[in-house]
Amino acid sequence: MKADLRIVPDFEMIICPPAESFRWNMHDYPYFRAKWHYHPEYELHLTRTTSGVMMVGDYIGEFEPGCLVLTGPNVPHNWVSDIEPGKLIRNRDVLIQFTPEWADRVASFCPELGTIKPLYEDAVYGVQFLGATALEGRRLLAQMGSAHGAERVVLFLQLMIALARTPSERRRLSRLAPASSQMELPHELDVAMRYVLEHYSDDIDLASVAKVCGLEPQAFSRFFKRQTGHTFARYVILARIYAACSLLTQTYRPITEICFDVGFNNIANFNRQFFKICGRTPSDYRRNAHKIGTQARSDPFREIRAFSAAVAVGEKV
Repeated sequence: MKADLRIVPDFEMIICPPAESFRWNMHDYPYFRAKWHYHPEYELHLTRTTSGVMMVGDYIGEFEPGCLVLTGPNVPHNWVSDIEPGKLIRNRDVLIQFTPEWADRVASFCPELGTIKPLYEDAVYGVQFLGATALEGRRLLAQMGSAHGAERVVLFLQLMIALARTPSERRRLSRLAPASSQMELPHELDVAMRYVLEHYSDDIDLASVAKVCGLEPQAFSRFFKRQTGHTFARYVILARIYAACSLLTQTYRPITEICFDVGFNNIANFNRQFFKICGRTPSDYRRNAHKIGTQARSDPFREIRAFSAAVAVGEKV
């Protein structure tokens, strides 16, 4: 029997030149940093060429040329292109990376830029841009490559404003944000969500959870739907599917066993709900997650040593 496969994202240290407020970069594929990883910085990532599978948080889906995604702090991510072994794709990715502190300074610079804040709030789940927003985002991101100094900062502002302008042209990818990024919740909602996440494998009754929250069932049902956008029953299903995703990603346990362990009563309903939420079967989800998570890991200190060496000989970094 195979040992459990722990797919833990690598930490990546982002080194931004001292004279720059954020980092603009372009790289090939395969590339030693193109792996399942996370970092404290926001990242706007454009895949210029190739198709394949992307994983952002707990989301796994297909991507095509022109895919533009913003990930928030500590959201793990990776893009795996379907290419022949040994093939090199030049300049597959264009991206910018910037710290939460820089993001906050930009959004707080003047009241007019406050419209950017909802974009950053969505980014803790990872967001993909669509339609005219994606077109404008790709144009401005590419234009940054030949800009310098204050001109590049102006383009950054234009880019964030363009990405934030039309919320209907961006979609959240991951279902749960990293724990460190969670916003403060109303007490009753926090109690209910914690209860579900701790007892998702048990029979969960709305009336019982409402009682724990100190609310009448009907009032609790309305409150929960208003706060989350989901019915309570739907949220329970989402929590169970999320737990299943984690087990499929991190273990080789049989899918039928996982189905019952996360609280479903029959495999047919589990498969149906899983496909409805994730867009693929549990076995396909596991296969792609393991493919992404087991990409070759680089020496985690390689880039730090390279940076230090470059500084020592006076190279431009």
